[in-house]
Amino acid sequence: MERHRQVAAAPKRVAPDAWDVVAGLIVDTLERSSVIDAADVSAVLSLAAPVGIMLIAGGHTDHRPLVVLADPVHLSITTVSGDSALSLDENLAPVPGGASAIEWTVYLPVPEHLRDAAMPIIDGEVHLSLDPPTVVTKAAASQSGSVVDLGAVARRFGGA
Repeated sequence: MERHRQVAAAPKRVAPDAWDVVAGLIVDTLERSSVIDAADVSAVLSLAAPVGIMLIAGGHTDHRPLVVLADPVHLSITTVSGDSALSLDENLAPVPGGASAIEWTVYLPVPEHLRDAAMPIIDGEVHLSLDPPTVVTKAAASQSGSVVDLGAVARRFGGA
């Protein structure tokens, strides 16, 4: 189920505070799962905080969403900056579907010119990606017999 949330950034919130709201929304959504540990999600998002804050401060997330995939959850989060941030009516309620989630990944919309700065921060963390989101639903995986996106694995490890 695809959902979208908007989070107010500057001037309503400084970038670190906006990141905390984004992270809180993700944790609140995924902690409903009996398989996913909220403390683990929080730790991963703390690791990603420098990248998330950089993206928010630079206005990158105003136009390119951060995406959380945790089948059946498909959550796109954008920020709103400028005068519109002051009047934004935010919906920060957890996204439905989190209780069924087993695996999860946060796709960070890092522009090409910032990838070298972001990669060492998130490198090796399986729940974070700088690649475009790849949607593999449980239904599609059961038909194909695999839940692994081999193209994403190849890109991650310098293959094809």
